[in-house]
Amino acid sequence: MASVTFKGNPVTLPGNEVKVGDQAPDFKVLANDLSEVTLQDSKGQVRLISVVPSLDTGVCDAQTRRFNEEASNLDNVKILTISVDLPFAQKRWCGAAGIENVQTLSDHRDLSFGEAYGVAIKELRLLARAVFVVDSNDKVTYVEYVSEATDHPNYEAAVEAAKQAK
Repeated sequence: MASVTFKGNPVTLPGNEVKVGDQAPDFKVLANDLSEVTLQDSKGQVRLISVVPSLDTGVCDAQTRRFNEEASNLDNVKILTISVDLPFAQKRWCGAAGIENVQTLSDHRDLSFGEAYGVAIKELRLLARAVFVVDSNDKVTYVEYVSEATDHPNYEAAVEAAKQAK
């Protein structure tokens, strides 16, 4: 299992660690309008899944804005940002931040994504920072579990992996 800390303290990540080459686990999260969204809803597209603890923090805000900017350089790539923020808060944040190229999704209801991808922080009921790229055939082609949840991911590597995925 991935070893992750939050503000220097080790945290427990129940679930399975996802690895490159794995079939991407399905999940059920909520869109900003409270409709259910699954991995299969974007089947046939490359997905860059950006996972953040909360959009209301500096690094999560910057991460989501960065992937929103990168979206214009990525053809046939759907960018999903998943957190446990409430869908209403995500919608409000996106409106205030001018985010239009990233779909924010909430895993607050039952941590379906967090447990399927091994990013649910047991002690805090937040998601650990991570980035996954899933190709159009639902194979995982890139994985980064950020070892310290308050650090930035490797944006360049994630974007390059999304460009290379088919």
